[in-house]
Amino acid sequence: MSCYIRQCQIDDVEDIYQLNKEEMAYDYPIELTAKKIMALCQSSCDRIFVAEESGKVIGYVHANNYDTLYFGHMKHIMGIAVTSLHKRHGIGSLLLAEVEKWAHEDNAIGIRLVSGGMRKGAHEFYRKNGYIHEKEQINFKKYFYLLFSILAYC
Repeated sequence: MSCYIRQCQIDDVEDIYQLNKEEMAYDYPIELTAKKIMALCQSSCDRIFVAEESGKVIGYVHANNYDTLYFGHMKHIMGIAVTSLHKRHGIGSLLLAEVEKWAHEDNAIGIRLVSGGMRKGAHEFYRKNGYIHEKEQINFKKYFYLLFSILAYC
């Protein structure tokens, strides 16, 4: 494997957009993805790490601070994706390790994440990387806009 891990840059937007669309089934507009990347890369509470090979981003992980009034400081993985071609080559584990390094440097007591109930392969991947399944939850959302395209023009 000849990839390396680095922090995200705005030039990574096309590859991250493709990863979101192809690997996670999120067809969020590229223009809005670019705005998010610009904002998150400037945030002291967020980190986006990418795995790059031959000038192309082949995986990424986005994590941020997770602070509540009832538990110690943690990091929360918001999303992780690796191209299908590069899965099972240790790239996801390298990305997790980078978040873990950031968590240790920031004195976090751990890392949390949420994974869809049907994503059995992802669950096994997390277990192999030392993550434990603690509880079942139901995810509630309330949307104010029905289509992402509406947000693009606001």
